[in-house]
Amino acid sequence: MNATFNPDKQHTLSSKVTISGTGLHTGVMVDMTLNPASAGFGIQFQRVDLPNKPVIKADCDLVTDTSRGTTLQVGDTKVSTVEHILAALVGMGIDNVLIELNGPEIPIMDGSSEPFIELIEEIGVTEQEAAKIWYSLDENIYHYDEVKRVEMVALPAMEYQITTLIDFNSPVLGTQHAGLKTMRDFKAEIAPCRTFCFLHELEMLLDHNLIKGGDINNAIVVVDKPVTEEEMKRLAKVFKREKIEIKSEGYLNNLELRFPNEPARHKLLDVVGDLALIGYPIKARIIANRPGHSTNVDFARKIKQYIKKNKHVKDVPVYDPAQPPVYDLQHIEKTLPHRYPFLLIDKIIELTDTKIVGVKNVTFNEPFFQGHFPGNPVMPGVLQIEALAQTGGILAINSMGGGKYDTYFLKIDNCKFKQKVVPGDTMLLKMELASPIRRGICEMKGTVYVAGKVATEADLVAQIVKK
Repeated sequence: MNATFNPDKQHTLSSKVTISGTGLHTGVMVDMTLNPASAGFGIQFQRVDLPNKPVIKADCDLVTDTSRGTTLQVGDTKVSTVEHILAALVGMGIDNVLIELNGPEIPIMDGSSEPFIELIEEIGVTEQEAAKIWYSLDENIYHYDEVKRVEMVALPAMEYQITTLIDFNSPVLGTQHAGLKTMRDFKAEIAPCRTFCFLHELEMLLDHNLIKGGDINNAIVVVDKPVTEEEMKRLAKVFKREKIEIKSEGYLNNLELRFPNEPARHKLLDVVGDLALIGYPIKARIIANRPGHSTNVDFARKIKQYIKKNKHVKDVPVYDPAQPPVYDLQHIEKTLPHRYPFLLIDKIIELTDTKIVGVKNVTFNEPFFQGHFPGNPVMPGVLQIEALAQTGGILAINSMGGGKYDTYFLKIDNCKFKQKVVPGDTMLLKMELASPIRRGICEMKGTVYVAGKVATEADLVAQIVKK
């Protein structure tokens, strides 16, 4: 990351870029294209080789397999070994990207995140107008796995920091630890560290034909038992080498270690990638003792649940006027065609791919109060719905990648007005997608909050039309 990088803004790629390589376990050659995405989009994978080109979000709740890497799945659609590309994106501060694949697995490359970092640096990173909302912890979050003897804890901190400790009861590896005090050091200290496996694991994978994309240069092989001459010949054949030897330190002579504690650093890399699946950027100090993909993902789920539970009391949006907005009035005017006196949103304070929260400060100077109950000013209900619709319009247009669109009402259902909105009130306008946008049709659930209580709610259907 460069010195001008602003960690409190969202970032995407400056242009699209493609890299090709083999999947470690499937042996299938895969083309992977990273595409810029609009603010709030997050990280999503798309299988362009399948009918309808299904999309899978980088989300710990969609993980179905962690036996040899982390696999995301929706229905029959899978994307495997996502952790190294996710770690690279987090390490480079990228929030929004669509990753297109024409196969089931992310290319393994050299077994580290470095090739992906180099790819991103080649095209550059673009700062977006939207603010990046960091989530902090108010208490320690613990995770234990007694069977695997794994301990993980997330502690409140001012920055995202990680420490990993590994102890495989192996005379070769011994006990190792690695630390990352700031994500700015990820590229140099962690990204180059390659995956590793024990020789007995490698042989099991070979016996079951589960490592078709294995290459001598993408894994550190730890030799933890005596090896016969026959086994060495077999390995030489698999790795397409004339001869394979064991170094005195207990590693196969396939590559030089990049750091003395490269295995511990790679475990840290995996933690960064797997915890990206929380779906929220966090500020916390993570300490992981003997981590693995399954416990990383379980821990990610635990942190995600904590954030969801504490993010809003009873899901009421929290408004802190001191925090910079995601979008200010100038950006809203660039997106929507509305102007005074009919622009009914002042700022956007939260934006994801499925939800948006806007703010409307209601004052006595609103033009509609001149004629709407002048002695007892009440904001007309239809204008509250219009304010919701404008907020939802920004979410819909953002999900289309920005650009010139208009949104038109098709239907309003289940509309309820539960309390009056009067001068001096601050309306928090929350709109959530009820289902994915299809063919320009957008279904949303809208809620107006005033002073922590629901004032108005309705189900809205709109059509997005390109200008």
